Amino acid sequence: MSTPAPLSPEEVEKALGCVEALVAQALSHARRREIDQQQVAVERLADLATRLRAASDLLETAREAGPVYLEEAAVFAGEAASAAACLVRDYGPEHGLEKADLPTEELVSFVREAVREDRVRAIGREVAQRRGRNDSPLGELEELTRDAVREFADSEVAPQAERLHRNDELVPDEFIEKMAELGYFGLSVPEEYGGSGVGNLPMVVTTEELSRASLAAAGSLITRPEILTKALLAGGTEAQKSTWLPRISSGELMVGIAVTEPDVGSDVASVKCRADRATVDGVEGWRITGPKAWCTFAGRADILAVLCRTDPDLSKGARGLSLFIVPKERSYGHTLDVTQPAGGRIVGKADPTPGYRGMHSFTLNFEDYFVANENLIGEEQGLGRGFYLQMGGFAAGRLQTGARACGLAQAALERTAQYVVDRLQFGQPIIEFELTQYKLGRMSTQVAAARAITYAAATAMDRDERVAAPYAAQAKLLACDVAVAVTQEGQLLHGGWGYAEEYAISRYVVDALVLPIFEGVKPILELKVVGRSLLAG
Repeated sequence: MSTPAPLSPEEVEKALGCVEALVAQALSHARRREIDQQQVAVERLADLATRLRAASDLLETAREAGPVYLEEAAVFAGEAASAAACLVRDYGPEHGLEKADLPTEELVSFVREAVREDRVRAIGREVAQRRGRNDSPLGELEELTRDAVREFADSEVAPQAERLHRNDELVPDEFIEKMAELGYFGLSVPEEYGGSGVGNLPMVVTTEELSRASLAAAGSLITRPEILTKALLAGGTEAQKSTWLPRISSGELMVGIAVTEPDVGSDVASVKCRADRATVDGVEGWRITGPKAWCTFAGRADILAVLCRTDPDLSKGARGLSLFIVPKERSYGHTLDVTQPAGGRIVGKADPTPGYRGMHSFTLNFEDYFVANENLIGEEQGLGRGFYLQMGGFAAGRLQTGARACGLAQAALERTAQYVVDRLQFGQPIIEFELTQYKLGRMSTQVAAARAITYAAATAMDRDERVAAPYAAQAKLLACDVAVAVTQEGQLLHGGWGYAEEYAISRYVVDALVLPIFEGVKPILELKVVGRSLLAG
């Protein structure tokens, strides 16, 4: 079976340069107006710029990874260039682009060559041969990490994942204990506070492999500790870091995050749950009162990171918010009722969801629940800094969500590759059909691009977390879209069995649906994080 001649890295790089010039021109035009005066246009640019960045990251990865990865880089770059051409052709006036800005014939020729179906089908055949397995090149530390986590995930997590999902069971403590023994909760915690401090890339690789086995029962366990760790490192006192980080790192304390409220979602600055100064039994501190929603793992958690309004003046918005560490008793059921000796209380229930089961997301209500001054992150210096600290933690959470999405998409790719090889129809395995090869090739290409931008963002975060925060948002943006698309395509390739709970692909589909929502719902992420960063230059 013939395959097209490969495109060189230089050809791909040149095409991406042309796309980058078009995007730069459109962004220059967009900077003349506020985002909210051109939301649809900014969303388009955020998506295209993100795909362009992923294409560049995939090309850099592919230079060292071999022929198949270079072919995937060429295909993804061709799709990005095609999207740029559509932007000019269909929406040009809205972006300050005219017919004269249409791609040159050379770029059009590249697109046609890059996205040829026989090129994509060749990728699909190769993916089927290796049953979708991910062997992308890594550094020595990251490769050792991947091998170790993959072994743990395959042997310990995967065999229980389906049961936990179907019965909506809580993540078993044995998972937490074994992950703690392996040091998974301290990857970003500096060594002086009990962690390994290996940085974001090993953490991302760990999260990806755990999510490949189960998004809810393993892949998401690191996210909440990671968010609170970043907040403590950025704004905690030395006493607070020494008190909390070793216990988080060791897995002794599991963390829940309480930011969202029933009527406050993406507009975090509008949080109303309040903390009022109080003295209880001679201890100075704060009483927390108000509701919180979508607090994942809040029942089992030992501590909650709770964003509260400490300044009653609502006009101060984000400047009136502070972040607290709130200890509580564990609850293993679908309801929560914790009462303090002095009468403070937290009550809540887990909200049923079609997927992402295992961690249970709670709606909570705090009723005069008391915490001491030492539980305010930064103590007096932390007053009014809660929003800043929480957003810094969310940047880490978005990076992790990109990794979670990559792991889930990888699981779908592997299951689908196995299925299309084993499934016989019309007298032959369905991988022998051209359309199956094509679909599998596109699935693999998308997963490779999502992984490339996520790994690149992790490396950038290690250099400067504040500067790289929009990069992490782009990784989350693309990888979550890829997870939704790849799981659903995999389900279709399973045919009727893709809708049966007997097959894991059905779990992957419902789990993937949550990814574009949490850690920054897609439209807000496009406009307020990625779009704002792009327009700021």
